[in-house]
Amino acid sequence: MLRLAPRIDDVAAAHRMFAAIAAVSNEVAVFAYLDHERRLLAMRHSTARDAMSVRLPIRQVAADAIAFDAAALVMAHNHPSGDLRPSDADVAATRTLDRALAALDVALLDHLVVTRSGVASFRLLGLL
Repeated sequence: MLRLAPRIDDVAAAHRMFAAIAAVSNEVAVFAYLDHERRLLAMRHSTARDAMSVRLPIRQVAADAIAFDAAALVMAHNHPSGDLRPSDADVAATRTLDRALAALDVALLDHLVVTRSGVASFRLLGLL
């Protein structure tokens, strides 16, 4: 029997997909590439060089979006500190990624900050 990839229809579905990164002791970013029906095509991880920051590899994310023929993307990163608030750097990098993906006709659906205590959605916070 053919199993379809999971659909990412809301923040709860995305949080379930990214929940495991809450327990990681250094920052990690995860990118989920989705088709037109919001079904998962592929995922990539970017790990931090230090405990409290992760580089947002915009060129690689864009190249992957093209390679996977993605229509949309959801990203998440953890805050090992437990603070759910996106930093100014998080917001700036997300807006840069959103513009880069829009030029490729790929929608950045959301960026989640994941901690052991919960999840914060850039979309729901009005930051995206």
